[in-house]
Amino acid sequence: MSDVEALKQEKQALIDKMLAMQKQFIEHEHEQGISGKDYWASQDGFLAGYRKEYMDMANRVVDLAHQIVGSSRL
Repeated sequence: MSDVEALKQEKQALIDKMLAMQKQFIEHEHEQGISGKDYWASQDGFLAGYRKEYMDMANRVVDLAHQIVGSSRL
């Protein structure tokens, strides 16, 4: 497998995980509701670390996309 193929596989795996997280978030929101405080500052449960984990994955996906095509964010 080439380096580009490995990058593409990593990118797809992250996208799949992000979609699963979004689905879980929507289900949680519909069942229990989510306050702004819970979303931005939750220290426990489902939302603890959710935003940071999701943002880290999203940034990695962008970085991978640039690596794949040979460009940069700047």
